[in-house]
Amino acid sequence: MPPPRLNHQNLRNESTAKDKTGTLDIPVKFLDQDYQELRKSCITNKKRFVDDKFLPDSSSIDPKKKLKLDLDQIKWLRPSNIVADPQLIVKEVSRFDYSQGSYLGNCWFLASVGALTFQKDIMDQVMPADQSFGKYYAGIFQFRFWRFGKWIEVVIDDKLPTINGKLIFVHSKTSNEFWPALLEKAYAKVCGSYADMHAGSVSEALLDFTGGVHVYFKLKKTSTDLWSLMDRAAKAKALMGCSTSQGVACQGEPVRLVRVLNPWGKGEWNGAWSDKSSLWNKVSEKERTQCRSLANDGEFWMSMEDFTKNFEEIDICCLSPDFLDSSSKCSWTTTRYNGSWESGTTAGGCINNKDSFWTNPQFRVRIEELDEECASGQCPENILVSLMQIHENRYRSLVSNYSIGFSVYLIPPEMKDEKFPAKFFYHRRSVEDSGNFIDTRHVMKFFKLEPGEYLIVPTTFNSKESAKFMLSIFTKSESHKRKKKPAMTRV
Repeated sequence: MPPPRLNHQNLRNESTAKDKTGTLDIPVKFLDQDYQELRKSCITNKKRFVDDKFLPDSSSIDPKKKLKLDLDQIKWLRPSNIVADPQLIVKEVSRFDYSQGSYLGNCWFLASVGALTFQKDIMDQVMPADQSFGKYYAGIFQFRFWRFGKWIEVVIDDKLPTINGKLIFVHSKTSNEFWPALLEKAYAKVCGSYADMHAGSVSEALLDFTGGVHVYFKLKKTSTDLWSLMDRAAKAKALMGCSTSQGVACQGEPVRLVRVLNPWGKGEWNGAWSDKSSLWNKVSEKERTQCRSLANDGEFWMSMEDFTKNFEEIDICCLSPDFLDSSSKCSWTTTRYNGSWESGTTAGGCINNKDSFWTNPQFRVRIEELDEECASGQCPENILVSLMQIHENRYRSLVSNYSIGFSVYLIPPEMKDEKFPAKFFYHRRSVEDSGNFIDTRHVMKFFKLEPGEYLIVPTTFNSKESAKFMLSIFTKSESHKRKKKPAMTRV
């Protein structure tokens, strides 16, 4: 039989599909496992799925034996072997559904899960809704995460590690509910093992849940009106380490309150506006009933002033950056570029390395002039620069983050589209930079630039350090103009 004939339309369709790989609609198959094919095979053969890419043994829990666990005591059980009537979700997903396990320090992940439960649309992206222990159950579940610029589909079996019939890691407070344990297992698979989830930052999981824009602010140092920003973010269905309401009225005066959830599920603030604070007697009975809970569930209220005094920073992650500005006349456009630092060629290090700094990848971006209303809104900043290291090692604990950052330079009008040489940087100061170099997966800076052309130079602190990166640029534009990607080009 001759091969099928391909016409130009088929080629275009194939190319289009390839271009969309890594999107929510066509996620990358993690470890080349296809959920639909594996599930169909299990149903056809009347077998329950056993994941050969994340085996139910010690290699998936603690391959380096860093946790204080007697691995010989652990038995991997399916939910149906733990309880009589397993359910993925009982009633609805809630931040109060789960408790942290005793052996794993992954409260950073669970804090992000708590934020995730507030947003059903995003939850459905991460955990597709058409899954259950009912009809066509085959012991297989799927989850989706955004990893380094691409959405991935992660397949797991539902065998969970137990000791004496009890889950040893995250577990639901309702004995027959298993979505928290399965979500944790899927993320552990992406990280390499359960032990590889030990210690981390909330922003890492927030980004992996949304694939959106991430901003963070040092609470004691920022001049940004955080209350307004957090309020806009909440209305835009952002994920945050905390959530806000519109506030309550105390003796007729509005009070700005922040609701905080401790991922450990216990341990609460005892100051003003805490659960037992007498200040609640000064608000209306309706607002008191809606807001206050006397349960020791790890959730509590604080005034905005106390919040900024007692916490160091806030992370906000949203699908779209439009929440950054309060004006409907403004919108934000996004572009991303994948690049790399290569030792000996493009790994020039920070500006301290005067002779090699210029060899770093260089990106040229144009900032357009905005009308008065858009330029003078509650958000004066008009650009957000985000730099993320891309890691290819599957095991998270084996990943070494370089200290990374970026510098921004104003380009004189006469300069052409060519690589800027070393002499360009010798006696020229950057107009902005990412701040102190830190060894983290991701750094970002939110700032204002005057209209003009700028050069952005992402770097590692030391020269000759090879790594891949993703540079994301978010710029403010006027929404009445045709929306387009910011004019960013590699020099």
